[in-house]
Amino acid sequence: MADVRIKTYSEFYKFYLTEHKNKTSRILHFIGTFFVFVFIGFAIYYNWGWKWILVPVVGYGFAWIGHAFFEKNKPATFRYPFWSLISDFKMFFEILFGKRSLDSTKD
Repeated sequence: MADVRIKTYSEFYKFYLTEHKNKTSRILHFIGTFFVFVFIGFAIYYNWGWKWILVPVVGYGFAWIGHAFFEKNKPATFRYPFWSLISDFKMFFEILFGKRSLDSTKD
């Protein structure tokens, strides 16, 4: 993905999925995104104030562990932050509703 700049979200999501082939990495992404929703719920219910900072730390923490130790690649977040965030949620809901597998060989 050297100097080629992706121009459409559709093109990006195809790339995103190639960067998320490892099952353990997908599991970590799923867990992190699930905890994002949990932490947002707690933050609203308990009026956390400054503790909102935990939401992205938890979400990205799980994902980045997946990239560092299992995918062995650099997260797309650094180059395409908005599309990457949207894709994290898209993949989460695809897995949740059975449209995509945790095992990328079954996609």
